[in-house]
Amino acid sequence: MKMGFMRNRYWVLRHGKSIPNEKGLIVSSMENGKLEEYKLASEGINQAQLAGELFLKELKENDIPLENVRICYSPFSRTTHTAKVVASVLNLSLEGPQAKIFEDLRERYFGPSFELQSHEKYTEIWDLDEKDPLMKPEEGGESVADVASRLTNVLLQIESQFQGCAILIVSHGDPLQILQTIVNAVREQVGPDGGDLAAQLAAVKVRSVLSQHRKHALLTGQLRAVV
Repeated sequence: MKMGFMRNRYWVLRHGKSIPNEKGLIVSSMENGKLEEYKLASEGINQAQLAGELFLKELKENDIPLENVRICYSPFSRTTHTAKVVASVLNLSLEGPQAKIFEDLRERYFGPSFELQSHEKYTEIWDLDEKDPLMKPEEGGESVADVASRLTNVLLQIESQFQGCAILIVSHGDPLQILQTIVNAVREQVGPDGGDLAAQLAAVKVRSVLSQHRKHALLTGQLRAVV
């Protein structure tokens, strides 16, 4: 369905199962995230392949030509790897004009004492998010609100750069949960005629909305149509 408040249609894809996922590690800093050793595990490559095939099927069902596709992805090795697999399914090049890295699509940085620790610690962070999404997990880490702000920037950039495109956003668990949360909140509030997207996105960055982001969780390699 095409909503009046967006110029493009959006799908989100969480990266396939990565080596950190297999090892049960939190890898959230840009420095570690870009390391080749933290790309997709073999199961994740298969997940990305299947997601690419599913996306291709949805494009055909919606009569969307491949030249209208734009792949926007995080610079981390696991998301770049996922985007590359999907692009090859679509017969597109990640180096070409239809694919673009957005640094603001990177993983949420949980902070220095969570980095490279067990992913069992995520529950501590999500409990805190539910109580207060404006609070950082720790000094140096990003709050839900921090991530929502940079994702708002990405959306506004994409909306200004492209029109009438099928946008595939390849990112990470927390950022994609937060992105879906703010987009759904805007959709519930706007009329069919749309309005000023920047103002609408700013208006939903509030505690009551952001604390709900876990409801939009995605599995590794899961594709979902958003708007």
